[in-house]
Amino acid sequence: MSMQRELDSKTLIDGQIRPEDVARLKAMGVTLIVNNRPDGEDADQPTSAEIEQAADAANIDYRHVPIARGMGPSDIEAMREAIHSAGDGKLFAFCRSGNRSALAWAVARNEDGVSSAELNRCASEAGFDLGPVAHLLRD
Repeated sequence: MSMQRELDSKTLIDGQIRPEDVARLKAMGVTLIVNNRPDGEDADQPTSAEIEQAADAANIDYRHVPIARGMGPSDIEAMREAIHSAGDGKLFAFCRSGNRSALAWAVARNEDGVSSAELNRCASEAGFDLGPVAHLLRD
């Protein structure tokens, strides 16, 4: 697991994790893991089921919201539901690099009323560019 990037006080994003990384996420206050990566993108990638098993063992909720080629409304709705269900804990989302997770987070938060300016600031500070979803963000 590389360096988690914080998008806001409740959301951490990173690239691919492995089942053995879950205990460290638990220690960081993560209560929900969202996997935005379809199974089988890379030969050495752990499966969603393997990570879900580790999350279950650590008593962390888990969602698999695979984003393959662009985001559809159902992907955004699933991210919104995940963000809301994290409650007082932290949400950790990942994909290969973290980029898809950051984009999905931004569109979901925008639908909840967070301004595009605020989302762009948060994303930029975490090293992400929301340009690919700019057309989906409202002020």
